[in-house]
Amino acid sequence: MRRDKKDDESAAGNPYDHLDKATVVQETRAFNETPVNARKCRPILCKLLYLLQHGETIGKTEATDTFFAITKLWQAKDMTLRMLVYLAIKELCQMSSDVIIVTSSLTKDMTGREDVYRAPAIRALCRILNDTGMLQAIERYMKQAIVDKTASVSSAALVSSIHLMRKSPEEAVSADNHMVQFHALSLLVQIRANDRLAILKMVQKFSKSGLRSPLALCQLIRVAARLIAAEAEEHALGVDGGSAESRSAFTFIESCLRNKHEMVVYEAASAIVRLPRISSGELASAVSVLQLFLSSPKPTLRFAAVRTLNRISMDYPQAVISCNVDLEQLITDSNRSIATLAITTLLKTGAEASVERLMKQIGTFVSEISDEFKIVVIEAIRSLCHRYPRKHSTLMNFLASMLRDEGGFDYKKAIVDTIITIVEDNPSAKDLGLSHLCEFIEDCEHAALATRVLHLLGREGPTTANPSRYIRFIYNRVILESTQVRAAAVTALAKFGAECAQLRPSILILLKRCLLDTDDEVRDRATFYLVVLRTEKPQLILKYILDTLKVSVVGLERALDQYTNAAHFDSPFDLKQVPLSTEPLTASTNEAKKKAALMDDASAAMKKQQEDKKKGPSRQEQFALQLSSMPEFVACGPLFKSCAAVELTETITEYNVSCVKHIFNDDFVLLQFDCRNTLNDQLLEEVFVEIEPQDEGEDSPWHVQSVRPLAQLPFGQPGTTYVLLKMPEDGRIAGTFGAKLKFKICDVDPTTGEPESNDLYDEVYALEPIEVGLADFLLATAPKGASFTTTWDALKEEGHETEESYALSNVHTLEDAVSKLLKCTALFPCEHSNRVPEGKSSHQLLLCGAFRGGIDVLCRVRLVMDPSDQSVSMNMVVRSIDETVSQMIANIVS
Repeated sequence: MRRDKKDDESAAGNPYDHLDKATVVQETRAFNETPVNARKCRPILCKLLYLLQHGETIGKTEATDTFFAITKLWQAKDMTLRMLVYLAIKELCQMSSDVIIVTSSLTKDMTGREDVYRAPAIRALCRILNDTGMLQAIERYMKQAIVDKTASVSSAALVSSIHLMRKSPEEAVSADNHMVQFHALSLLVQIRANDRLAILKMVQKFSKSGLRSPLALCQLIRVAARLIAAEAEEHALGVDGGSAESRSAFTFIESCLRNKHEMVVYEAASAIVRLPRISSGELASAVSVLQLFLSSPKPTLRFAAVRTLNRISMDYPQAVISCNVDLEQLITDSNRSIATLAITTLLKTGAEASVERLMKQIGTFVSEISDEFKIVVIEAIRSLCHRYPRKHSTLMNFLASMLRDEGGFDYKKAIVDTIITIVEDNPSAKDLGLSHLCEFIEDCEHAALATRVLHLLGREGPTTANPSRYIRFIYNRVILESTQVRAAAVTALAKFGAECAQLRPSILILLKRCLLDTDDEVRDRATFYLVVLRTEKPQLILKYILDTLKVSVVGLERALDQYTNAAHFDSPFDLKQVPLSTEPLTASTNEAKKKAALMDDASAAMKKQQEDKKKGPSRQEQFALQLSSMPEFVACGPLFKSCAAVELTETITEYNVSCVKHIFNDDFVLLQFDCRNTLNDQLLEEVFVEIEPQDEGEDSPWHVQSVRPLAQLPFGQPGTTYVLLKMPEDGRIAGTFGAKLKFKICDVDPTTGEPESNDLYDEVYALEPIEVGLADFLLATAPKGASFTTTWDALKEEGHETEESYALSNVHTLEDAVSKLLKCTALFPCEHSNRVPEGKSSHQLLLCGAFRGGIDVLCRVRLVMDPSDQSVSMNMVVRSIDETVSQMIANIVS
């Protein structure tokens, strides 16, 4: 077969492309020739190293034979060949046996006069040594090499010592060579990584001695920053409130902002920015340095500065406002990465009046950047729209123009997610956002995005001022799209027919046409929805079309698995055994979007999306799984709600205890006490919490059913004990309980943790009282229907309504009233009614949730503020299928 000249040229580019392992191993026999032919052996060694570096494996026998053949090349005086020998020994030592025989030769080269051989000999020797006795034999040579005057030898010894972790190189830190200082400091950090006090002393020593190496200074800055961050997280304190050592470390980092090396200055500024609980005043020096870098002629410095300022703007936007003038100059930077980060930073820190101007500037270059950076801009726009909701029209139009541009799935998905977030968070943007999304699905090549938009149209469209305008866009999808999209379109049409009685006849005609579809899924959906809509019964329509599944998906899977494994099919599966979802299905995704909107680059945003996809069970689902594995609590029935943890002690006390209240559908309340022992000279044994009802003493209707103690509680390790309460038979749900932590103390050695004696003595530690109230038995869930009004009207016929009015004397603003109502009821605010418009003297709060046992609860609260005396009046109407539940919630304020 004839090869073209171009093929010959491409093959000549890499002479090792078509190497055969067997052939190369056969060629290594040339190493045994006498005298050694260096010119012949060099290319053979290069071939062998190439194969090993590209993942080829050699059998142990072949590797050993080759290794011993290579050792004979020490006879040659060729310098290049000797260097290749060192590399080959390092690669083959893990595959061969009896490699220890070359130790003497390597030690001789390591201590010889030829500096060019000493450094590679050290690296090769440290690679093959794995015996402690042999390491001790060369320890003296390694000490000498660490402080050697030759920089390459000292660095080689330090890097090798990092792997061996046997000798402290403090003397080498004072060497003149910058790289030697850096390697020495890196080794010290690794050796003392588990000794916080030693690390602290090292930082104090070298921060005062004045390191000359910029790399070593950067390393020391990172170590100092880690010390400050660890102390801040441990004691929940900022730099000002930290220890003297922490303040000293911060002073050192701040002094590095005045270093002559730009690398050190940026590292110090970046470290200050990343410190937890940093104040705006402490940030000022770092921001001023970064502002100077914005005007640097070096693109790397400009990029580093603008990216760090972008990160600061997420938590401290006011601190970056002083840099806005310099950031605006970077919008026209030739480096589009810098321009993108500058514009996104301005979007987070700019004023509301500058939004239109910024959008125009973005439009000039957004088509020139990659999809990855376009996503960064989109996330910044999402954050901006959340800050300035009145600018939704400008921002939405810009997003719509981006949606019409060419782009991949992730790019389009980011835009659609942003528009959906704006629609859900800002009622005034609903019509405009839905219109843009309708235009998008007319020419959408991604079925997943089209399906999601159709689901949004089915949920939000019927509640708009003119719902009929969206019917055409939805029905077009039934005619033109794939099976998946057609099925979603049929469901969206059915929701319009369910909520809009005036459109129902037209919807029935369109659904009839869907009966002729080629796919059985589409036909089945259309048939089902036609039958339900023709009944004209609101309860059936709500239950089978608008009602959403509010149970936990993970809990449903677990309950079905238990049901099928038990094989008791005589009784039907009870959906009430499945725990309810703690939040609506869209709530978690909305929170994820808001968090992603604060990401400072596309990689972080993509990482967040991947983490969300891999997200495990929720907190309540984890509790349900944990409690179901304990035989003592299986008889309590399905778990309804796990409340937030309540601290029963101060964080600085000897013993830390927090309580989590678990509410079951049956008449049981389980108190989970998470305990931690902060005394390193004590081991606690037989730990439990004693509960005493405080309401009626011994005649209290609450009864302690069982106690699960904790066998041991060592220092620093968390432990859990439980108390199971039986609820009163008279239906009472509120109660107050005194609590005492009881345990036995065993004195132990603080260093080893071993008991100093077998003596135990009893101890009682008082805890804060525990309150169980109505809010603990209420779970925030979304309404069953597509809207609050639909579900509210459906409960009018078969539910019970209770109305109460109150004068709220302890609140003086509508915002405070809404906040306190949400806290005391623990219900879900529907249709963003938790947001009070500015300048309003009246407000309506819509609440939805479920009482223990899955009893649906809806509340309509009207709040009116009297401007004359700043008093707030409240009218609460509660609907539920249980009259007692309605009455209890209506009286929750009294």
